[in-house]
Amino acid sequence: MKDRKVKSIFKQGPIAPEFIAESLKKHQTKTKIGAHAMFMGQIREDETEKGKVCSMVYTAYEEMANELMHEIREEVFERFDLHCMHVYHSLGEVQTGELCLFVFVSSGHRKASFEACEYLVEEIKRKLPIFGKEIYENQEHAWKRNQFPENTME
Repeated sequence: MKDRKVKSIFKQGPIAPEFIAESLKKHQTKTKIGAHAMFMGQIREDETEKGKVCSMVYTAYEEMANELMHEIREEVFERFDLHCMHVYHSLGEVQTGELCLFVFVSSGHRKASFEACEYLVEEIKRKLPIFGKEIYENQEHAWKRNQFPENTME
């Protein structure tokens, strides 16, 4: 296993579609890659008992989250045959329709990319100390809780 440097996964505000396109473009020169899998989390305009969601405000224990993400990254590289992995999560306010999470993995073949991407997203949601506060049209708010399926990946 390569010893990889702890990187910050955080970007202030929404993740721009142009940033995602540029990330993909940079990988065109890596000719050992045969597959990419991406997950892009977008803020939904949910209707709740408190009103319609108009944005989310994200906060995090950044240092702890980056350290835990480093551990997850190392585990995923060991577990799946990947060439590259990139994870970005928003901090601050993100409006409905905007992107707040971008996970991008690359491998020689599609199966490893698909499986690694799904596993990675679930681990991020389950383990990282990142908190989202839903802001409603009436400016009330509530802290969002992540929901996990009964059948979790082992």
